[in-house]
Amino acid sequence: MALTKTQRRQRIKNRIRKTISGTQSQPRLVVYRSNNEIYAQLINDINGVTIVAASSRDKELSSKKGTKTEVAALVGKLVGEKAIKAGVNEVSFDRGGYLYHGRVKSLAEGARAAGLKF
Repeated sequence: MALTKTQRRQRIKNRIRKTISGTQSQPRLVVYRSNNEIYAQLINDINGVTIVAASSRDKELSSKKGTKTEVAALVGKLVGEKAIKAGVNEVSFDRGGYLYHGRVKSLAEGARAAGLKF
């Protein structure tokens, strides 16, 4: 029996999470992509704390117009700027089971443009 899309993504997500873990000095940059929105968080897995979060629903970005990919780049830039302010320069990228393509790739490039290293 074939896997559904969500089951397949969950398997990939579990496989990624076996190897990637966030620390205080190098937190995990997590991406969640819904049909209309995109969310990003920096997580310290040791303490179980979200350091910084940004999404396409934030007040700064809700007025911006453009394609979903362009908005994802703005979210990446915003989370990168917030991370730099919080004193984080290096992160581990967790694509959350999504392919590194389209909106996920655009978010990552936006975060790199803001100064994050991963």
